[in-house]
Amino acid sequence: MPAARESLLDAAHTALGRRSWSAVRMVDVAAAAGVSRQTLYNEFGSKDGLARALVRREADAYLAGVERALVSRAEPRERLAAAAEWTVSAARGNALVRAMLTGCWAERLPSPTLSAVPSSSAVPAQRRADGPLPSPGDFVGLGRDRAVASLAVPGAPKSEASELARACELVVRLGVSCVLAPAGEGGTAGMVRDALTTVRSVS
Repeated sequence: MPAARESLLDAAHTALGRRSWSAVRMVDVAAAAGVSRQTLYNEFGSKDGLARALVRREADAYLAGVERALVSRAEPRERLAAAAEWTVSAARGNALVRAMLTGCWAERLPSPTLSAVPSSSAVPAQRRADGPLPSPGDFVGLGRDRAVASLAVPGAPKSEASELARACELVVRLGVSCVLAPAGEGGTAGMVRDALTTVRSVS
């Protein structure tokens, strides 16, 4: 029931914007989505299952945004700058993304365990949500790997590929640091451009 699932996740996200997770009631989420409470439980199993699915969806959306940013410009440096800017923008607009990237979970947010939980769900998407959730360190690796895949030149020397991976990880880490402490003059993109001025593999 993909449409119902998305509606329920949308309703849960909206509810979280209005009150703390502890005050969000399953019956209200179901009503806002226009489905029965039983449908909600069939889809997610529990409130914790709903929280895990919501966090997984926001993680996937953030990473999809990184991929879009990496193809939004022509020049490699500008593509990396766009990815770092997206990181800051996504975290500013979404408390769950901010918490996932920084590991700083406010009391008002759900804070599901990052490790996998036992799952007997018949719903494939929920079984995935019940698997391990990304930690801040995982996001660094996931962002780096997407950037490398976007910018790598086939057949490049090993030393250049290694330099590119280091540069991409640096950019991801700069983006996350700007979530915690906003960049000054020149903004996040300017900081990334400055950091990459001596990196030969990103030209």
